[in-house]
Amino acid sequence: MFAAIGQMEIILIVLAILLLFGGRKIPELARGLGSGIREFQQGMRGEAKGDAKGQGQTPAKSGKPDDDAPKDSA
Repeated sequence: MFAAIGQMEIILIVLAILLLFGGRKIPELARGLGSGIREFQQGMRGEAKGDAKGQGQTPAKSGKPDDDAPKDSA
């Protein structure tokens, strides 16, 4: 699909990005992209922040009915 993209086209794309975002904004965008990819990979592995303990565990239910459950009053 991208086999037709040559060196000249890549250079033009990079120059267009530089013109659109400027030199100062590009490292900031790259940093945000990198952290987003890192969070996605951690999420795919199930390593979300604060989830190190108790992964895959659900809280035990008590035998009591829920207070928020709708009750039939008819």
